[in-house]
Amino acid sequence: MGKKFRVLHIALLIILAAMQFYRPQRNDSREREVTAFEKETGVSGEVRTILENKCYDCHSNRTVYPWYANVSPVSIWIDGHIVEGREHFDASGWVSYDAEKKDHKLEELVEEVEEGKMPLPSYTWTHGNISREERDMLIRWARAARISLAPVATN
Repeated sequence: MGKKFRVLHIALLIILAAMQFYRPQRNDSREREVTAFEKETGVSGEVRTILENKCYDCHSNRTVYPWYANVSPVSIWIDGHIVEGREHFDASGWVSYDAEKKDHKLEELVEEVEEGKMPLPSYTWTHGNISREERDMLIRWARAARISLAPVATN
């Protein structure tokens, strides 16, 4: 049993070492272009801080990577979160959304934050959770943004 364990251990070390040569493409545009999103939705300074600290890493075109994102398989896991996050909502891509999609994205944001699904628990382990006050502030802002973006009914 000792020899099998040793061979398995060495094989795992070789696999882990080989994985270090695979680097997912980084989500690191030179700019985090969220200006249109913030302007159109009326983001306040407090909400901007929450978005920058808890949301934009996975929901914009530029991620601020922690040091451990350079180590596989963690880098692959983080990349998966970013790709999936941007598929659901991308503040950098806000200008490409039509009015209906913008409303839907803000509606989903409210639901996800209210239900405690965002930010993801795996993100909060290393970046800290959002407080009840921050959560309430995000929800109020997103609801107000939905109202301000709603098309004016014509009679």
